Amino acid sequence: MGWRTIALVMLWGMVGQALALDAPGGRVILEVGGRISVTNVSDEAHFDRAMLEALPQHVVVTGNPWIDGQSRFEGPLLSDVLAAVEAEGDELRVAAIKDYETLMPVSDAHEHGVILAMRRDGERMRIRDKGPLFVVYPFDDQPELKTNIYFSRSVWQVARIDVN
Repeated sequence: MGWRTIALVMLWGMVGQALALDAPGGRVILEVGGRISVTNVSDEAHFDRAMLEALPQHVVVTGNPWIDGQSRFEGPLLSDVLAAVEAEGDELRVAAIKDYETLMPVSDAHEHGVILAMRRDGERMRIRDKGPLFVVYPFDDQPELKTNIYFSRSVWQVARIDVN
């Protein structure tokens, strides 16, 4: 085996490690399935809170029909979560704990800066507070999003995302 072959094998091994997703150490709060390439539990990607907090965190200050006034929402970009699992589809089926689900184009995540909020006004979002994950669009920064179609995609108590 020549030095070039050894270098390629080592590089391939490093790439494979970089693409690996650690297993969750805590309670799983998000499952991602469907057309994804990076998994950690069978053919799915499971995330606990620490894994989602390890992604770059972003802030959206906005109001929505379910709160009074504005709030400061914090969490990872949905596009970063999709990148972490190497999502390959065009559509997301976002499902909540309580049987609500909706379809969302992947393009929303990339074009609108949608976040998976884990905190509202500095506090962790609990189930009773629309948590632990809430799909938040920047409604106040992009007023054209203030329509029923985008409101219907603002799922709270998110538990699962399937990439189609």
